[in-house]
Amino acid sequence: MNAGPLRPALAIYTALFLLFLYGPMIVLAILSFQSQGGGPQFPIQEWSVYWYKHLLGLAETSRVSQLPVGDSLLRSLVLAFMTTVVSVVLGTMSAEAFRTRFKGSGPVFYLVILGMMVPGVLVGLGMALLSNVLGLERAWFSTAFVLHVVYTYPFAFLVMLAIFNRFDRSIEEASMSLGVSPGQTFRRVTFPILFPGVLSAALFSFTLSYDEFARTLFTAGSDLTLPLAIYGTFSVEIYPNLFAFGVLTTLFSFTLLVIYGLLMKRFTGVKTSLYKGQEDAS
Repeated sequence: MNAGPLRPALAIYTALFLLFLYGPMIVLAILSFQSQGGGPQFPIQEWSVYWYKHLLGLAETSRVSQLPVGDSLLRSLVLAFMTTVVSVVLGTMSAEAFRTRFKGSGPVFYLVILGMMVPGVLVGLGMALLSNVLGLERAWFSTAFVLHVVYTYPFAFLVMLAIFNRFDRSIEEASMSLGVSPGQTFRRVTFPILFPGVLSAALFSFTLSYDEFARTLFTAGSDLTLPLAIYGTFSVEIYPNLFAFGVLTTLFSFTLLVIYGLLMKRFTGVKTSLYKGQEDAS
């Protein structure tokens, strides 16, 4: 089939899709450089980094209050880290269990992924009602943490399941046949091969937990996480300091992606060398 006539249409579609995807981010980035008297609208009155200074507490006092990004940001980071650790460990262990077929594996599989399919508002409301019935105090480190794990754990599980499905057991068998202990085999052979999957599962879990709103809204209690604090701010009035914070957050996300890419490149090279060594030995 000749795809020549379709190429211009596909190129236009791709360009429009990218514009739709990244257009809002570009607009927010531009608006973040408004001057002190500017607001969230065009045209730009005067280009300035005032709102970045305002966000960091380096600008002069203003009628615009500071964004509540201190304690709320710390809570979101701690919550995301806790969720990542638990979800990756549970996801890896569950995927390891599914390497061998067992009775009831089908229903168990669908029960695991159910956590990512149920609407977050319903799960959050259900947890809030259950907490009230049991007399439990809702907090970001308890009830919200449980729901974050329930939500992110299936993603980690599916990522690790895909990694294990492509895992060659003969590599482990070859290592142990040479007298290497199971612990050393896992540390030197198995884990380097699994690490890209572990890293991907961790990135999924951290990102999903960090910006989760619906499940946190009903279960975080009085101490707000960052998404809740930001929502409470722009639900009243929007100022460019919020856009500046969005730009800094995006840069932080890109930094994580760069680190992720470098680690993936390193451990992919380790994996390739392991396979090459196995082929040379055979």
